[in-house]
Amino acid sequence: MKKKKERREYAEIAPAGPTYARAVRADQMLFISGCTARGTDAEGGAAIDQLRVTLDRVVRIVQAEGGLPHDIVKLTTFVTRMADWYPASEEQQAIFKSYFDGENPANSLVEITALALPGLDIEIEAIAIID
Repeated sequence: MKKKKERREYAEIAPAGPTYARAVRADQMLFISGCTARGTDAEGGAAIDQLRVTLDRVVRIVQAEGGLPHDIVKLTTFVTRMADWYPASEEQQAIFKSYFDGENPANSLVEITALALPGLDIEIEAIAIID
């Protein structure tokens, strides 16, 4: 049986660019394109503030699909400066606890040289399974 795939946009949560969908839903699977703090007060600010905004956007997209934060099973976190993220600070851990309360998703942390726009230091893409 062929699975139905639906391209989703969440302009009020995290606007997408002209060459990609913000997310693709395939049955219970939700694949979320990389989110950043673009267009928010956190853009160009401290890395931890960008994390807070970016993770909030990812969680709100999952919630818009009827899911919960613990439905997020995989994150890929791209950062421009590893030293800002590893080892994880208490503040970073508190942010994750506020969303996942110990049911953290799998997460890969990848350092890259730059993101699409100057002033962005973190991008998170996600996969959720929504029952």
